[in-house]
Amino acid sequence: MNGFTLLNEEGGARRGRLDTVHGTVETPVFMNVATAAAIRGGASADDLRDIGCRVALCNTYHLNLRPGSALIKKLGGLRGFMNWQGPVLTDSGGFQVFSLKKRRKITEEGVSFISYLDGKKIFMGPEESVRVQSELGSTIAMAFDECIENPSPYRYVERSIERTTRWLERCVAEHERLNVLPDTINRDQLLFGIDQGGVYEDLRIRHMRQIRQFDLPGYAIGGLSVGESAEDMYRILEAVTPEMPKDKPRYLMGVGTPVNIVEGVYRGIDFFDCVFPLKGAQHGNVYTWEGRRRLLAERYSLDARPISESCGCPACRGYSRAYIRHLLKADERLGMRLCLLHNLYFYNELMKKIREAIEEGRFASFYNEFRQRLGELAE
Repeated sequence: MNGFTLLNEEGGARRGRLDTVHGTVETPVFMNVATAAAIRGGASADDLRDIGCRVALCNTYHLNLRPGSALIKKLGGLRGFMNWQGPVLTDSGGFQVFSLKKRRKITEEGVSFISYLDGKKIFMGPEESVRVQSELGSTIAMAFDECIENPSPYRYVERSIERTTRWLERCVAEHERLNVLPDTINRDQLLFGIDQGGVYEDLRIRHMRQIRQFDLPGYAIGGLSVGESAEDMYRILEAVTPEMPKDKPRYLMGVGTPVNIVEGVYRGIDFFDCVFPLKGAQHGNVYTWEGRRRLLAERYSLDARPISESCGCPACRGYSRAYIRHLLKADERLGMRLCLLHNLYFYNELMKKIREAIEEGRFASFYNEFRQRLGELAE
C-alpha cells in the first residue's frame, strides 16, 4: 500500500513514514546516490545494506545512455539489475538540463542533448522521461523539469516554470497510461512533482501552488544548491514549505552537507540526496560528530585512532587514520572506499538520530547542538 503518514512534528521538523510497494521509508531520510546503478567508489549493494542505507537514487539520463532502459527492463528492472531490494528513486533527467547546458537545446517539446559518450543527438521530453523511468521500474519517478541556474533573469525563470508545469501535465498523463499496461514492471510506481523558481520567492510559491493541484504522491524542491548561497536556499525553503501539502513527502533535491540536512529538516524537508559523501571521500574529507576531518593533513600521519572513535562503520572498526591517510597519499582505491563507507554510514546515522530526536521531542536541542559543529573542522 502506497501512502505517507506524518507521525510526529516538532516546530517545522517532521517524522514520517512512506509505505511503498518496495518497502517502507522512514523519514527524514538520506538517499544514497547510485548514478549508474552503483555507488562510485566500490560500494556494493551488500555494503549499502550493512551500513544502513534505505533508498537508492539512480540517474535516468545516464542509465538511458548506458546500458539503456530497454535492456534493464528485460532484466527485470533496476532493483534486480543492481541487487538492491529496497526502494529506488529515479530522477527525471531535469538536472542534466542544467549541468549539460553547453550540450543541449530546450524547446516546448523537450530537450535535445548531444551525448557525452559518442556525440549522437538524443531527445528527452516529459513522455520520454516517464517511459524510461517506467522501464527502469523504480519505486518513485520524478517529473521532467528544467533545473534553472542560479541566478537567472526573473522573466526567464517565470517562463521556465510555466513550461515545467505544462511538462508536468504531460508527465502525469503518460504515467497514468503506462501504469495500466500489462508489461509495466511497477504499476504502483509513484510520480513526484518538482517545484522550480530560482531564488525568487513569489515564483517559487506560484509554482508550488500550480503543481500541488495535480494531487501527486509527493513533491520536491529542485534547483537549489546550484549556485546560490546557503542563506538563499534556507530563505526559499521557508517560503515554499508552507505551500507544500502537509500529508505528502517533501524532497529537497541534491542537498547536501550534514549542516544543510539539519537545516532542511528544521524547515520541514523529509527526503535528501547528495554526492558529497563520495566527493568528500575522493579527497579524504570525512564527516564525524566532532566535525569534518581532512585525513590528508600531516597531523594524521602517526594517528592510530579510527576516523571517529564513536563510529561503528567498517572503516572505523578496523583501520586507523594513519593507514587511511597512507592509502590516500599512495592513490590506493581502498582509501577512498573506506572514506566513502564511513561517510555513507555517518549520513545514515545522522538521519537515524534526527528521527529519534523528533520522536522524543528534542529536535530543537539537537539542532542547536549540531548545526554548527557538523560544519567545523575537527581536531
